[in-house]
Amino acid sequence: MSQWKQIQQLEVGLLEHVDYLYNDNFPMDVRQGLADWIEGQDWETAERNESMAAMLFTNLLGQLERSCAQEPNFLQRHNLKIIHQQLQMKYNTNPGLIARVISNCLREERRILSSACMQQQGPLENSMPNSVTLEKQKNMDNRVAIIRSSVQLMDQAVKYIEDMQDEFDLRYKTLQSRDPAEKTTERMKEEVIRLQEMLNRLDFKRKEILSKMGDVIKEVDSLVTCDLHPELLEWRRRQQVSIIGGPLLTGLDLLQNWFTGTAHSLFQIKRQLDKLGELVVKVTYEGDPIPLQTPHMAETVRCLVYLVIKSSFVVEVQPCMPTHPQRSLIIKTGVQFTTKVRLLVKLPEVDYQLKVKTTFDKDLPPGRLNRQFFILTNSTKAMDVEDSANGCLSVEFRHLQLKEKKYINGAKGNEGLLSVTEELHSLSFEAHFMVLGLAIDLETTSLPLVVISNVSQLPAGWASVMWYNLLTDEPRNLGYFGNPPRASWSQLSEVLSWQFSSFAGRGLNPDQLLMLGEKLLGPGNSSGDIQVSWSKFSKENIPGKAFSFWIWLESILELIRKHLLPVWNDNYIMGFVSKEKERALLKGKEGGTFLLRFSESHLGGITFTWVEQADNGESNFTSVEPYTKSRLIALPFADILRNYKVISEGLVTDNPLKFLYPNIPKDEAFSRYYNSPQSKVHPYLSANLIPISELPSNGSVPLTHCSSPEPPMSPGVFQMLHQQLCFDTMSPPYSE
Repeated sequence: MSQWKQIQQLEVGLLEHVDYLYNDNFPMDVRQGLADWIEGQDWETAERNESMAAMLFTNLLGQLERSCAQEPNFLQRHNLKIIHQQLQMKYNTNPGLIARVISNCLREERRILSSACMQQQGPLENSMPNSVTLEKQKNMDNRVAIIRSSVQLMDQAVKYIEDMQDEFDLRYKTLQSRDPAEKTTERMKEEVIRLQEMLNRLDFKRKEILSKMGDVIKEVDSLVTCDLHPELLEWRRRQQVSIIGGPLLTGLDLLQNWFTGTAHSLFQIKRQLDKLGELVVKVTYEGDPIPLQTPHMAETVRCLVYLVIKSSFVVEVQPCMPTHPQRSLIIKTGVQFTTKVRLLVKLPEVDYQLKVKTTFDKDLPPGRLNRQFFILTNSTKAMDVEDSANGCLSVEFRHLQLKEKKYINGAKGNEGLLSVTEELHSLSFEAHFMVLGLAIDLETTSLPLVVISNVSQLPAGWASVMWYNLLTDEPRNLGYFGNPPRASWSQLSEVLSWQFSSFAGRGLNPDQLLMLGEKLLGPGNSSGDIQVSWSKFSKENIPGKAFSFWIWLESILELIRKHLLPVWNDNYIMGFVSKEKERALLKGKEGGTFLLRFSESHLGGITFTWVEQADNGESNFTSVEPYTKSRLIALPFADILRNYKVISEGLVTDNPLKFLYPNIPKDEAFSRYYNSPQSKVHPYLSANLIPISELPSNGSVPLTHCSSPEPPMSPGVFQMLHQQLCFDTMSPPYSE
């Protein structure tokens, strides 16, 4: 079943999360109409390969054209034509962007499907909703709309006051121009009374508009302080969570609408205050409320404009190397990385370019870090509306590179206090511009970065990124690993499951997490509130091993991603199960039943264990030495399971693997992954690589025991097979 069909079978609550994934950047109509084709393309690779992204984008437009031509419904056909035009305009100059958008959507769909299979969400995901809730969105939309409507009504009120004042001014000047002798007449007295009444009404209207204006300014202040600012902080926290594998980040377009609507209301209020100031020049009087109240109001509005615009300058895409799109915040020296900043307020037209300057490790005191870096490439770029698909000012830096500074006599900073991957850095962004006569200095920073000089440091660097963004929402605590806090197992286990759902497509179930908890903390110590230290997670070696817990787990992630992905996603790999539980599960099962688990003693290894029932009723278990990437490069894992043989006392037995635990026939589970048989049109005998394990002879003590369920091959048959087949002979059956 395709991924999209599985998505459509989810419950309503999860479908709401899916709904947030799709917008004008990638409409759901396209996902629905081209579901099978979209899932068949390698969008993840296209993210970091511009030529491949361009090819896929061209093919996408072609598929959309064909779908449009075949669509019988006129309205839907019309909508697809519009979508085709919009996509072409948005991504024609940057096809890598749509590859990233689609890749993220597919990845998040897999995460949602994975979470649907879990019994419950973790505490971090529960506390950090992946998007603004529908009810909150409606409330915010209403508040911004009400303010906007109130400001529009005040525009009409100011215009009414201006008209009223013009009439008063005309009557007053007409009265002043008359002959002084006429001023004592009854008619003139009546005109003076009318003028006084007009002035009273004018005074009332001025006080009324100022009162309404004060109320609206207070409402805007409340909106900014109590709603907009907290929503922005929540978005930034969701960004941290999404970076380490959590729910896909959404909600920035909503924030942009709210920030822009609020800012434009403030701009309009400022123009209204300026207009009232002009009216005072023409007509004023004793007790005039405008000169008394507007200075304070104008200052409040200026402060709110400054606050709204300054806080709307955000890092939309955190620094990331295109070669490792799922490892944000890790930068390798000499390798290009990308980042993007965005202003959430659509500004009035400015008469000059808004330039953004990047600075690495700004304002850090000398000696604070072991290593110092500088940006090798151009670090200044202009923001432009055309660079943003949603009409907001943004700028993307695509070709930044870091270079480490050279040190005189080899002297560095506080060398030795922190490891390379525990040393945190930051990238700052600055801009300066004028709006409505107000000078605004914009500044924002990336989340803390890890800088590596060798790709072998990537796993340890990612551990630092995970630990930081899991446990703190501080935007720039660069000394964090001087004294890193502990994490509860419930927090850490949730993030570990995210690594598998985001990198491998399927998260970990409670049983798998229980095994990991016991491996890290010891038997019986994997309850949710047990505290885990940073050192135990990533620095200390597992007892009896030459690697840490995280390095072991990372090697398994890499093995799945490169060699086991479809088998893992179809839930055929139990993976994380202790040897004791493995035997308990297999005991009493039909002979030839096996399960797949990851090696605990090898980095990036997978093994299988099968059971045979002896005549005396005992269950005998046999495990094969783990297969690592060096073997899986030569022979796909599914073919290993299909062709596996055992040599016992010089005789080759049939494949002992019959049923995948609990009772799935092996071929039923894995046949779709087998390599297709070679064509028989050529005159040569086919050659196959067959994995074989050799059991110890009867004179030795076996590590494990296996009795063959079928009669062994005769020496003659074995000799014939040996001449025609290439054997991949492994060491004897294995026990961890």
